[in-house]
Amino acid sequence: MKRYNFKKTAKILLCGFVLLGPTACKDFLEEQDPANLTPESFYTIPDHAEAAIAAAYAEMRFYGDGSGIFSSNWQMLEAVTGTSTTETAQNSDLNNLYSLSYDGNTQHPINFWNGLYRVIANANLVLEKVPPITPMPEAQKTKILGEARFLRAWSYFYLVRLWGDVPIITMPQTASSENFYPARAPQEEVYQLIVDDLKVAEAAGLPWMDVTGRANLAAAKSLLAKVYLTMAGFPLSKGATHYKLAADKAKEVIDYANANPTTINLFPNYKDVHNETLKNRLEHIFMIQYNSTVAGNPMDNFYPNFKPVTYSGPGGTGSSVPTRSFYDSYETGDRRTKDQEGWFYTTYFTNGNGARFDLGAPYVFKHFNFIANGTEGLAGTRNNNLNVPLIRYAEVLLIFAEAQNEVTGPTQEAYDAYKRIRDRATLTTPALGTFDKASFREAVWRERWYELAYEGKTWFDMVRLRKVFNEKTKKFDDFVGHVNLNTNVPLAEKHLLFPLGIQEMLNNPNLKPQNPGYN
Repeated sequence: MKRYNFKKTAKILLCGFVLLGPTACKDFLEEQDPANLTPESFYTIPDHAEAAIAAAYAEMRFYGDGSGIFSSNWQMLEAVTGTSTTETAQNSDLNNLYSLSYDGNTQHPINFWNGLYRVIANANLVLEKVPPITPMPEAQKTKILGEARFLRAWSYFYLVRLWGDVPIITMPQTASSENFYPARAPQEEVYQLIVDDLKVAEAAGLPWMDVTGRANLAAAKSLLAKVYLTMAGFPLSKGATHYKLAADKAKEVIDYANANPTTINLFPNYKDVHNETLKNRLEHIFMIQYNSTVAGNPMDNFYPNFKPVTYSGPGGTGSSVPTRSFYDSYETGDRRTKDQEGWFYTTYFTNGNGARFDLGAPYVFKHFNFIANGTEGLAGTRNNNLNVPLIRYAEVLLIFAEAQNEVTGPTQEAYDAYKRIRDRATLTTPALGTFDKASFREAVWRERWYELAYEGKTWFDMVRLRKVFNEKTKKFDDFVGHVNLNTNVPLAEKHLLFPLGIQEMLNNPNLKPQNPGYN
């Protein structure tokens, strides 16, 4: 190091002599700091492309970031459904979500908006900067670009469902960009971008599954099926054409799974869904990646408040816990309600691996990492490496069952997909002939509520269906006027969309007007 500094100093001194002339030190004067990376200097080799797409994936973890005391961003999608409540009530923004009194100052939707657009910004950088990289294997380049399209589609799919009309940004932005203050685009245009991006991802040469957690062909097809299903419902109401598109696309995944059951399938046991050794495999088509060396699993707010269910002893926040009315609405004998076997637990082991004790109520077990926290007679590793599931094969089966029924009524294939979900729950399913189109529709909806609970999906079903599951009647109420039993507050028309953040609207006046009901 000293020798290097000496040489640099000598070069500077030499450059001070006028006898050397103005061009003698040109190479020194134009030397650039190799540590001062810019988009122009960075995107030059294939490794840079890999690093750029990795950055886009990393931004997805906004989903689990904190949102004030005892709260995380993901809780926004649970609190408003009426299937969860809180034991702590110490976060005012989260309380406002539970009571359906949130507004443009509530932190969770602000964080969601910013987080999704950060994913989009990183994806857009990949899409602009990676194509010129030379030399780079064409297959590698096409794959990375397909992954970027998938991540951008995933982000816009959340945005359009949460806020309706939203800005479409498809290029990297700087303060001098022509579209630096974008206006909101109609939902139809946003959905077209989502579909176009997912079709590109489908054709990008992605593997059917990827145990590293990167976007894969099954994920692209499954998400596209989900997008078509949503477009068939509200607010676009495209109906039969898009129900068929959804059914056909989901069937492509099901057909592959049937031919390759060791690659894509349902886990035989519910506990496998939250077994960190099985992440990115079989039923887990796509997940947000977590590793405790970088960022540990963010679902701790499901832990019961001040009960010793982990190696840490008495703790937890209990800021998201199941409502008793929803838990009690499951059919008698449903394996998903069985203690420590399904989605809930009513007992656990002191400090994770000690004596069993009663929790006094059901809590969400679906995201509980028993390897990290400990289990009967076995101490935990203390490293919560569990991923957050985004697309499970169970959802693909239910997408197909619902969409196919809307096109043709309850066919054998639709019935079989629906029955597979109930078979794993050890429930008896009425014969196909006992269903008509209307009764099968509601049967599938109910399974969506029960199977996909606490995965950030129920709210979006409520919005696209304009229906809400009533835990008391086991039927479906109209969205507007339905009373969430956890707070006895009725849903209103305005709740179909979230409010835009006040500060975001001050920064960009072109976002006006605010969504109805939040002025």
